[in-house]
Amino acid sequence: MDNKEYKKKWEEVSSIEVKLVEKQGKCDYKIGYKFYYKHPYKRPENECNALLNVLDHYTWRVSLGFPSWESDDREVYRIHCPSRKGTVWEMRKADRLEKDGGT
Repeated sequence: MDNKEYKKKWEEVSSIEVKLVEKQGKCDYKIGYKFYYKHPYKRPENECNALLNVLDHYTWRVSLGFPSWESDDREVYRIHCPSRKGTVWEMRKADRLEKDGGT
């Protein structure tokens, strides 16, 4: 594989949409808030570092399309922030338009 082919492979790696779907306790985020990873190595800026630390464990699974454990939707990963009374976020593949427009 030459360098051109290698760089083209990155086009197959999906961006990731992260959306807040449940909230308990105190958190500055509101239900429905979204942000994006452009790719698994490109962390979003200005988001909660504690949350990103948890989400980082699943970025490659989401981006490459590994099925989740969620029986109602195997394309979504529902991840809890590290706070006991925190938030639940859905991670899923995002399309190219969202990737180009996301943070």
